Amino acid sequence: MYIKFFLLSLILLFFSSSAYSQKDLSPSSLKQYNSIAINTELNWLKKGVVVAKIQLQKASTQYTPGHYPRSIWPDGEMRMANLGDWTAGFFPGSLWYAYEITQDKFFKEQAERFTSALNPLQFNKNTHDLGFLIFCSYGNGFRLTNNTKYKTVLLNASESLSSRFSETVGCIKSWDFERYSFPVIIDNMMNLELLLWASKKFDDEKYAQIAITHANTTLENHFRADNSSFHVIDYDPQTGNIMRKMTAQGYADDSAWSRGQAWGLYGFTMMYRETKNKVYLEQAKKIAAYIINSPNLPTDKIPYWDFNDPFIPHGYRDVSAATIMASALLELSTFEDSNRTYFNHAEKILKNLSDDLYLAKPYQNGFFILKHSVGNLPNYSEIDTPINYADYYYLEALIRYANITNIDLKKIASN
Repeated sequence: MYIKFFLLSLILLFFSSSAYSQKDLSPSSLKQYNSIAINTELNWLKKGVVVAKIQLQKASTQYTPGHYPRSIWPDGEMRMANLGDWTAGFFPGSLWYAYEITQDKFFKEQAERFTSALNPLQFNKNTHDLGFLIFCSYGNGFRLTNNTKYKTVLLNASESLSSRFSETVGCIKSWDFERYSFPVIIDNMMNLELLLWASKKFDDEKYAQIAITHANTTLENHFRADNSSFHVIDYDPQTGNIMRKMTAQGYADDSAWSRGQAWGLYGFTMMYRETKNKVYLEQAKKIAAYIINSPNLPTDKIPYWDFNDPFIPHGYRDVSAATIMASALLELSTFEDSNRTYFNHAEKILKNLSDDLYLAKPYQNGFFILKHSVGNLPNYSEIDTPINYADYYYLEALIRYANITNIDLKKIASN
């Protein structure tokens, strides 16, 4: 079945995103883009920032709030995300990051416009993805503007997310799919930041305790002896016992799905930042070691979609996993001053992502910033395509890189 899909996907990928051609390049945009011909040490960083600015400028005027660019279908058509889609918060979040980088009021206005459409989701108790949906959008908005209305939305979203927590299991339930009893996916580590933020902002220990309990249960059950992780643990909601361990979006149940490893790395790095519990720091370091030392990691550090894909070295790369890893490793490097391995690895990822192989040309690629991500290969979904969360974590990683190295991104974006 996998071989059949592999051949089919090659045919489908023939119909690329070429429909988004370089047809409306403005002279001013091209002038800035083409000026990055001088080979300097930060050439890659400027190129990434300028492409991001151009792409998001165009995308924010091309699309409308409530309908967000998610990825590109194999035939070149845009795949959109509505409010029921777990990825809907990433495009507004990218606009907030563009505002943070450029300080351009245009991006602030666009970020506000696209963020406001997510307002109904604060009361949605049918999804565990409220961190992705609300914290990436309203969270960044509040951080950058101190808008008190955003703070209220974040509190309501925290309460909604908390409603999915089971004391018996010790986790927040991920999916409501009937084929599972109480599934918990490694991705859910990313949504804990919303709860930890709410606990501090509203002085309510309840939210922090839920996040910590979830992280501890994940730490106990999700990881293998080599510190790679399963994607899904299905629990018995009545007893809290483990029923199944699997990897739904990876190659096999016992394989290391790359984005899953990235979610875990990012999640436990964040947990250490927020709690200062060294158990979380040690787990983040163990996951980082698994990733960095993997014999199947390519020399450019952009991982294959699964570390155990039997088609390596001819398998698909997953840029989304790379961006999440880069952002997490940069933060991890700030906690480990004596070890520059994390910083150097992340820097190499960002430099390579800022090359033409992975970075879009202006006004191409559906106005996404990056190419070559994989969403869910076993379900034949989003294979070798741009994806909005790859762009989001790329921008976050660029900001973290600049903060660590004391680089003025606004100056880079405007020159």
